[in-house]
Amino acid sequence: MADTYVYRGSNTEVSHDYLRPCVDRFLRDAAYGSVLLDMGCGNGSFIAAYRSKGSGWKLYGTDSSTTGIQIAKETYPEVHFILADSERPSEELLALREKVDVIVSTEVVEHLYAPRDFLRSAYGMLRPGGMFIVSTPYHGYLKNLVMALTGKLDRHFTATWDHGHIKFWSLKTLTHVLTEAGFTNFALEGAGRFPFLWKSMVIRCYKPLDPPSR
Repeated sequence: MADTYVYRGSNTEVSHDYLRPCVDRFLRDAAYGSVLLDMGCGNGSFIAAYRSKGSGWKLYGTDSSTTGIQIAKETYPEVHFILADSERPSEELLALREKVDVIVSTEVVEHLYAPRDFLRSAYGMLRPGGMFIVSTPYHGYLKNLVMALTGKLDRHFTATWDHGHIKFWSLKTLTHVLTEAGFTNFALEGAGRFPFLWKSMVIRCYKPLDPPSR
């Protein structure tokens, strides 16, 4: 498996500081003993923050980065990490199919060439009634206009970042593909900065209790 995204340490991302409060609020609805899976977990630092919450949650993480998973396993042995491509799950990851109560995916979907495959995979991993929490950099009319007027578009669109952002999501486009995948009951929180100039958006949605046959 090609390691296109190389990790060199177990440090947390800067984005975790403003994403985690939003994710925490959505996770209040996760019952004691729930199975939580971080899809695109990188070096494991985000999901590992939930080890000592007294929730009894069973924590899993998966990523296609060999360096990320190696660091995660060495640093956070209490979490079960799986080296796998979430868009094309491995047998070990497929063993969790319809057994996961909550999936978290932070700042991943903007990097993917085939986000629909990723979202279908997440849908399949969740049990009926399971929760999906996904974050991505926010785009909307006001923010786009401000970036254009202040000359910050080049920096924002990160064209010189190898393996960087290739999808630039608005609330409309992301909820569209989530709906296509079968998710319902959407809620939005903006993360970082001021309303409608948010750094990222965090969306919570659910797999229906009685999902249609696919």
